[in-house]
Amino acid sequence: MEINQVFRAPVMSPVEIRVRTGSISTAEIISVLKGEITALHIKQAFSTEIAEEITANFVGSPGLQERKDGVPGQYVGASHYRKDAASYFAEAETARPYVEALFGNLVDPVRGLFNALKRELRKEGIELRLARSEHGQANVCRALSWSGRGTFSLDPHDDVAQVLCAGNDYELSAVAHNTVAALNFYPSMPEEGGDLRLWSHKPTVTDRKSQGVETTGYPYSATYLRAVPSRDIQLNAGDIAVIDGGFVHGVTSQSGNGKRRLVLNSFLGLARPDLVVWWT
Repeated sequence: MEINQVFRAPVMSPVEIRVRTGSISTAEIISVLKGEITALHIKQAFSTEIAEEITANFVGSPGLQERKDGVPGQYVGASHYRKDAASYFAEAETARPYVEALFGNLVDPVRGLFNALKRELRKEGIELRLARSEHGQANVCRALSWSGRGTFSLDPHDDVAQVLCAGNDYELSAVAHNTVAALNFYPSMPEEGGDLRLWSHKPTVTDRKSQGVETTGYPYSATYLRAVPSRDIQLNAGDIAVIDGGFVHGVTSQSGNGKRRLVLNSFLGLARPDLVVWWT
């Protein structure tokens, strides 16, 4: 097993990153969903005033917690990672008022994009809605501040494994057979670092088994990724990034002016040809 982990050569996959400034393109977000492009970086997508208020609300939130699932960071909201559906949706219900309070009286940029994307997908006969089950319904986002102390604030990982292994009582499991898209809004960024690094590798189930990350997709070792090309998406407060979460990605270490790296994160993907589900 050790030999496999060290010497199994990752297969390279081409990466296409599109960059735009100011305007949000729902068509390009849908292109990520359909696997046509790898990532979309929208600069200056929402105002610094909104970004600063969301950040202040996060820091002062009574719902702010430390993650206890082996991934270092603080959060407000709910995560499906390593949880069954009953636990996840119960956590989502408990966290809902804290997530809504992040936006206070602001125009919520996450829900604004959700509604715009919903209208656009409807033209193609595709429904977009929050993931749900008999246990409840997902929130529109969660807020995360990663705090890893090594080379990465968030170690290299993929988002597909955790969805594929989520269990039959989750409707989102079907998304793993299509594109699991990660949607990130950035209200706060450090002076240096905190970049989103994207490797030119989309692991298979066999790759994950060889690395011992079959059910979590986290973390991939530096040894495994040594020969794989990567691209850094350099982010600023007010930016949005949408990526194909099947590609290995991580967050570089951060330093500088004391500002934290804060991200509002959601996942979305096609569960059926006529249905996109959205969850955290």
